[in-house]
Parts: sequence; C-alpha cells; structure tokens
Amino acid sequence: MTQETFRELLLTALDRSAELRSRVVEDAAFSERRARLRAWQGARLGRTHRDLLESQRFHDATEFFLTDLYGPRDLSSHIEEVRRLVPVMTKFLPDWGLATVMHAMELNVVSESLDGAVVEALGEKAADIDDALYAAAYRAADRANDRERQIDLIALLGQALDKLAQVRFVGMTLMLMRPPAKAAGLGELQAFVERGYAAFGAMRGGAGEFVSIIVARERAIAHALFAGDDEALRRPAEPPRSTAPNC
Repeated sequence: MTQETFRELLLTALDRSAELRSRVVEDAAFSERRARLRAWQGARLGRTHRDLLESQRFHDATEFFLTDLYGPRDLSSHIEEVRRLVPVMTKFLPDWGLATVMHAMELNVVSESLDGAVVEALGEKAADIDDALYAAAYRAADRANDRERQIDLIALLGQALDKLAQVRFVGMTLMLMRPPAKAAGLGELQAFVERGYAAFGAMRGGAGEFVSIIVARERAIAHALFAGDDEALRRPAEPPRSTAPNC
C-alpha cells in the first residue's frame, strides 16, 4: 500500500465514519436504541467468551477485545483526532502500521453500519432486546458479506497488535509519546493503543491461538444465525483444548 493510497482510503473511511456518526448525534431515539444494542452485544460477547475472560493467559486480551475492538466502546468520537494525524502517520509509520490503522478505521465503519442496520430492524423493540429479537433483526439486516468482513478485520487487527507487542522498545516509546499526545488532544487515541499493546503483550507465547479462537467462535455464530439457529447465542463455547481456565 503506497502512502498516497493509504491517505485516500483512510480519508474516505473517516468521511464515511463521520457520516454514520452524525445520526448518532442528531437522532436521540436512534442513539438510545444503538446504545441498548451495543450494551446487549457486549453482554453476549462476555457470555460467549467467558472461559477466555477467566483464563489468566487470555484475560487481558479478551477484555480489550470485548470493550475496545468488538464491544460497546464508541471510538467514532475520535474521528477528527485521526484525521489530524494522517500527515504524520503517512510520513512515519511503516507499511504494516499504516495497514493496521486502515483496518481499525474500516472496522469502525463496518461495525457502525451493521449496528445501524440492526437498530433499524429492531425498531421500538430495541428497548426489550433478547436473543430471539436480536437474531431476527440480524437476519433482517441481511449483511452476510459485511459480517464476514467484520470478523476478518478483527483477525487482522489482532495479528497486528500481536506484532506490535513483540517489537522491542515499543512500550518505552508509547510512554514517551503520552505527554505530547495528551497536549495535542490525542490522549484517548494514545490510551487505546497502549491498552492494546499491554493486553497483547501480557500473553505468553503470542496471540495466534487467542485470535484463532475468537474468530472461529464468532464466525460459527454468524453462520448459525443466518441459518436460523438462534441457539448459537446461548450455546456455551467449547473451551480451547490447550488452554484451561486460570492456567
């Protein structure tokens, strides 16, 4: 990916994210329903991956996954922060770093768009969302390809964070960046990167197994829901064979 291509793709993603974000700001009823949906989805993720949360090895990465990457935390409010950083990123980040930022912004756009489609399908029923209502709305939104892409992006970001966590001196560099990032109004974006670095760095043996488990489970649930199997939302996940809880 050339720097110019990255710049164009990222600015396009930022514009789309800002467009989706505008409805959240301007439509109070939609915003409330969206918040209820994201809270419900966060709780569902916690149930599905409870064994990983209870694993000493995977706990921190799972918590980051549930709250920052795939859960209810709203990163779209930091669009303008990222926009201001585009010239700096294209100048200083390596190719894999540029790709990581691009994947993160694409994930934000895809997730926001999918959530909006489910909120529309739920309508007023969002106030009483449960497994059956969610599954019906999930199918009514009819976005199978985007669901696949969302999970693909989770995998790509997990792999990138794992790579970042293994680079020497990154922790010290992030610490040195904290004061200037805060002064520039980029404190939350900096904190997001630090949380990801710390969570994935805490895993012994790398994040490959963790990412594989998460992706396999979420892909299986997506396929089951589109096939009409609502029980996938309640079915306990099979524990990873090589990782017992609290090990």
